[in-house]
Amino acid sequence: MAKYKETIAAIATPPGSGGVGIIRISGTASREIAISILGYQPTPRTATFSSFKTADKKIIDQGLALFFPGPDSFTGEDVLELQGHGGSIIMNRLLKRVIESGARQANPGEFSERSFLNGKMDLVQAEAVADLINSASEQAAKSAMRSLSGEFSDQIELLKEKIISMRMLIEAHLDFTEEELNIPFFTFNQQIDEAIDQTQLILNKARQGAILNEGLRLAIVGAPNVGKSSLLNRLLQQGRAIVTDIPGTTRDTLTEKFLIEGIPFIITDTAGLRKTSDPVEQEGINRTNQTIEDADLVLVMSEYPETTKNLPEKRENCLFIINKIDRDPDIIPEIKKTGGKTEIQLSVKTGAGLDLLKKELLKTASVDSGAEGVFTARQRHIEALKKNRECLEQAQSCLSCSKHVDLAAEYLRLALHSLGEITGEFTTEDLLGEIFSGFCVGK
Repeated sequence: MAKYKETIAAIATPPGSGGVGIIRISGTASREIAISILGYQPTPRTATFSSFKTADKKIIDQGLALFFPGPDSFTGEDVLELQGHGGSIIMNRLLKRVIESGARQANPGEFSERSFLNGKMDLVQAEAVADLINSASEQAAKSAMRSLSGEFSDQIELLKEKIISMRMLIEAHLDFTEEELNIPFFTFNQQIDEAIDQTQLILNKARQGAILNEGLRLAIVGAPNVGKSSLLNRLLQQGRAIVTDIPGTTRDTLTEKFLIEGIPFIITDTAGLRKTSDPVEQEGINRTNQTIEDADLVLVMSEYPETTKNLPEKRENCLFIINKIDRDPDIIPEIKKTGGKTEIQLSVKTGAGLDLLKKELLKTASVDSGAEGVFTARQRHIEALKKNRECLEQAQSCLSCSKHVDLAAEYLRLALHSLGEITGEFTTEDLLGEIFSGFCVGK
């Protein structure tokens, strides 16, 4: 267990007024702080009604005191919680008293960081704490809970065990002949095939989890006045973007988040694509092109009956939308799929066909919101799993030539390293700082 000289403290409940407010304290000085403020050391894991007092014994507040001796606590250290009334003035007075008694203000996510560094949870589980708190839907909360309970980590550990076993066999092969080991050489390839398949299964779940956690990124692009901002407002169900008949109204990107059946989407309205000498509008178009590159799915809009012009070249992640079909009463909303191109005819003005668009967006997200195996994940997890798969494929390629067996063993080592980056076995201080800085202060 890691040791820290400083004891940390923070308000663990949201700011504002409430029935209950909690001060969380973690570190070696927790016992002394309890004696200083309460006048006694609480019985472990027993809620005790207490008065929280100043140094000269005046009562600041009254509530419950809870003490969790380390290592059997959230952080692995001695932890003290003071649960009082949830007013901001009371909480700040009590926190000031705790700091005066020997603690310092905790940094964002520092309690969870100490829990990770003290071996109480791995990095995936620590990240799941923040994901659970920030869940935007019931499905996201369930997925975060699966990661927090260890489902994601368990699958990574099983994959690591398989790769370790293969690496041991291959390195043994370098020292002994096949006859001495009595292991057919094709067994190596078969086991790597299984590891690649296992990696792909985890990667598929991680991708779904990342969408639940972070959202599918959408970009609306098209010529001016085809209805891009109107579509944004329809999906958000509010007048977020300015809509006028004047071309070039949108000169910058506008990004918002919305849910469809509990699945989050991050949508960006962009400047209309056209030739212009206006430097401000041109900068907006430059930003549009960058948004296109960053998007998971590009909604390419045009209007009926005009043909598409000044639009990006067709890509695999494009969904083509023909708007303003209300101009012709004989045109009905529909989805057309031809030559790998998906086109939806709709009217943003009347709302006709928007249900088809939403269904297509859910299909693109490919998230089974009811699937029990989906766990929350982040983009860094996906990149690490991709790296693991690539290393396994390289190892398999090396094994196709018996002269490169030693190189195959090295690729297996790199594959293990990529998995260790997910769980936190191999980390840098910069990565930890980036991860935990996004947590709330009391967690």
